[in-house]
Amino acid sequence: MTTVRRAAAALAATAVLCTAGAAIAAPAATAAPSPVPSPVIPSGLYGANDPTYDGVWRQSLAFIAQHSVGIEPAQESVDFLMAQQCDSGAFTSYRPNPAKTCDPATMLDTNATAVAAQALAGTERPPAVKGAETDPVTKAFKAAAGWLKGIQNPDGGWGYNPGSPSDANSTSIVIGALAAIGEKPGDVKTATGRTPYDALLTFALPCSDKAGPGAFAYQPDKTGKLFANADATAAAALAGLGKGIIAGNVQPQQNPSCEDKTPQTIDRAALNGASYLAAALAKTGHLTSPPMPGAADPTEQPDFGNTADAVVALGASGHTKEATGALAWLEQNAPAWARTGGPAAYAQLIFAAKAMGADPHKFGGTDLVEALNATGPAPQGPETTANHEEDEGSFDMWWIIGIGTVVGVGIGFLLSGRKK
Repeated sequence: MTTVRRAAAALAATAVLCTAGAAIAAPAATAAPSPVPSPVIPSGLYGANDPTYDGVWRQSLAFIAQHSVGIEPAQESVDFLMAQQCDSGAFTSYRPNPAKTCDPATMLDTNATAVAAQALAGTERPPAVKGAETDPVTKAFKAAAGWLKGIQNPDGGWGYNPGSPSDANSTSIVIGALAAIGEKPGDVKTATGRTPYDALLTFALPCSDKAGPGAFAYQPDKTGKLFANADATAAAALAGLGKGIIAGNVQPQQNPSCEDKTPQTIDRAALNGASYLAAALAKTGHLTSPPMPGAADPTEQPDFGNTADAVVALGASGHTKEATGALAWLEQNAPAWARTGGPAAYAQLIFAAKAMGADPHKFGGTDLVEALNATGPAPQGPETTANHEEDEGSFDMWWIIGIGTVVGVGIGFLLSGRKK
């Protein structure tokens, strides 16, 4: 998966490699660099790695994965996520000092805002404070959605940061955030009537494209050309089909196919994307990614995250047969990756297992739920439904949205990160 947060990690790793190389090349008299201090992990945050680039992201994915198996996160974890929100309703990737007010220099993050809104939409609601119109959790995710709608690009989509060009991944996850709180993404329009689905279709490649028939691109290049991107395709396929991250194991089984319509429809484009993913998985049984810059091995490496995302997209589009081999490959190989990747990686594997009707407690000999819970504060326990029953946009509702409602209610994909 080529993603922003993965790219950020790659940049950080490259910086370390460059620093190490400089130290080797330096004269012997040069003092060794001071050791980098371990990151400070705030109370309530899931994961032990530096949260600078993914604190809100991994926290939110952990919540959603826990909700998918009926577990309510610890209250201190909810408090941490709530404290990360700016007064505008937006979130950044991570705020080390939440007491400091967000200012114009704060790098606001549409992806973090969208996934946090979805995570909070599934969280049990505390009682509203006396005199308040609503409880603080509902207020938080509605404020997040309001901010997202307020920065919609003229083409109907969203970029990673406010005002940046729209991309397929960011647009897809904002679609999911809107639907998670009961909005109809197809009704969220620009002044010229453009919807998020209009933007998403601009990233779809035709079936005649030789390199990526039916795929989605992340963004057009400088010349306007689209290039197939598996990450973007998995995201857009789910958003276009109107499926939730936990939706899957769809029956009856569908045969992958690619079909160009005039004009193209978002649901057909989504199915075309699924056919591209099925063909990509058929090559090796899993997806791959280019080697890290400076890596000794120039060959492509297995891409665990993107493979998990493709499994979810195929499970949600009725192509479970085409994803069976990839799921088996993940069960055999991915738990070791998740131990390094942390809560977001465990969440992705839980999503893949759920999409295929597999048991996340028995995933290749690993209890993914137990492993995820161990990366943060102990959960409160089984969640109740009392606070969700009257909420049309509750997390439970958007697991089961079908293709027939795609134009009115789409659901975005939750990935481990975003390509910038």
